[in-house]
Amino acid sequence: MPRANLFTKMIVILILMWIPVALLYGYSNKTTTDVLRQELGESNRNQLVFFQNQVNTDIELLASWPNLLIHDPDIESFRKMYVNGGYFDLDEINLVKRIQNKLSIQESSSNWKSRLHLYSPSLRRVVSENDAASYDPSELKAEIKPGWQVTPAKDGNEDIFRFSWFTVAPYGVADPALNAETIVELEFDSRNIQNMLDKFKTDGRHDPFYYRSDMGVIYNRTSEHELTDRLLGKLKASPLPESDNLTVRLDGETYMVSIVLSKETGWYLIDYMPMADMLEPIRKSNLLFYSSILTLLVMGSAAAYMLYVQVQIPIRQLIRGFQRLESEDYAVRIKARGRNEFSFLSDRFNRMVAQIQNLFEHVYLEQLHVKEARLKQLQSQINPHFFYNCLSFVTSMAKLGRVDAVVAMSHSLSRYYRYTTRQEREVVPLREEVEFVRHYLEIQKMRMNRLNYAIELPDELLDLYVPPLMLQPLVENAVIHGIEPHAEAGEIRISGHLAEDGEVVLTVEDNGGGLDEKGREDLERSLAEPMSEETGCGLWNVNQRLQLRGGREAGVRTAQSPLGGLAVTLGWNTRREDERQPTRRPS
Repeated sequence: MPRANLFTKMIVILILMWIPVALLYGYSNKTTTDVLRQELGESNRNQLVFFQNQVNTDIELLASWPNLLIHDPDIESFRKMYVNGGYFDLDEINLVKRIQNKLSIQESSSNWKSRLHLYSPSLRRVVSENDAASYDPSELKAEIKPGWQVTPAKDGNEDIFRFSWFTVAPYGVADPALNAETIVELEFDSRNIQNMLDKFKTDGRHDPFYYRSDMGVIYNRTSEHELTDRLLGKLKASPLPESDNLTVRLDGETYMVSIVLSKETGWYLIDYMPMADMLEPIRKSNLLFYSSILTLLVMGSAAAYMLYVQVQIPIRQLIRGFQRLESEDYAVRIKARGRNEFSFLSDRFNRMVAQIQNLFEHVYLEQLHVKEARLKQLQSQINPHFFYNCLSFVTSMAKLGRVDAVVAMSHSLSRYYRYTTRQEREVVPLREEVEFVRHYLEIQKMRMNRLNYAIELPDELLDLYVPPLMLQPLVENAVIHGIEPHAEAGEIRISGHLAEDGEVVLTVEDNGGGLDEKGREDLERSLAEPMSEETGCGLWNVNQRLQLRGGREAGVRTAQSPLGGLAVTLGWNTRREDERQPTRRPS
């Protein structure tokens, strides 16, 4: 499972810190919203109750007028009046005018526009503010009912409701339209209620209206009729309460509806308001809070990212640098960014690694030079024996008169020793190294006629520069350990190739006895360990020099040869060699 970096951890910590804050704020906001809804609903309902009481008070005040007028002396005189011939005399006319004046004064005493009618069943006359005319008792009989009577009407193109109240004297008389002494009718229409609704709406209400199921709706003059009707359709789905606050959802929006019933008139006063309008301040507060939270999260993320870039990444680079240094990769360098404490540490790290690399390579090269000197010493001990064998061959050929063999041996021997004595060069073309190996094989072939060899190297490989005496130890081991111990014909093949990625492979193989798998593993392990008395100096030296120039990936490898014996391979990468230590070419 991958480990989280510092940036991820800080982001997680920031989120974990803000989650409780957001949850607590959300809980507090919900509690506040619920309380606000309840308080606003209660406040709205109380205002509706107060407004309903005002309307009821005005209606009750109007309803008290007939009772006052019935006890007026002039109206009592009118009630006892009897007219002969159907016309009023002068006193009666004056009485009627006084009554009309009193009706006018009474109508003007209220802000509501109302009309008073005084009926005299005995005279079959009705007196109003501006007229005194006869009436049809049958029509009056149909209209007289207890309580407030409401009838739909029209005034031009306007739909209104007419409210009327009848007061009869004496009380309790049967068939008052014919038998009562006096009947007083109070009448007003719904426009008075509309006026109060309009005033009530200007005080902050949304859209108050009156509703009665058997009559209809009294709208305020700026009412949204369509929305009100649709909302009322939702409310009529269940019986309306006398007084309550309801929540109604319409077209995806929630409305708070307050309802108050007027027991005097039987009309419901209803007002509604979108919850979004009431909760707008809370919504703005929420938006501000969450915007602040988001801004803080972004700023915190930016700060965490800066800390990650400025601290975590340099620390990881230092850790990786030390890990590579621990694995003996002395070419590691840290690229410093900016000018801060970590760039100072990176610069000092690079200097330290460079010094370690220089010291290591110096000491390693010194040890390698010591081992090469030891190799030369061993070769100097071996060379006299090799030289003695060659001279013995020359002597034998001279006695036999084989001048050509003497000349060939002398020529190859001189070339062989000329090359071995020119080891002051650090690198040589592979072509020269192969030519040197060819002379060596020619010398051995003169001594052993059964020896055959083949060199199969492409031209682009021959132009490479390699350390001197790199192939000769492999060929010498193949001759001494692979060919000489056996009497049958011997074969040695030298091959190689250069890959596009710079990988170089040189292989020396023979048809000798070879080594089994365990023997090859022991040989390769001995090449990786410090040289001991049992370790072959030549192969170990070649392996060390290749790894010094090409890295740990370079070196000597062994395998079973298709010829039947042992295949020894030299492998390195020219590109990695150039990166590690550019090779100096001889001029």
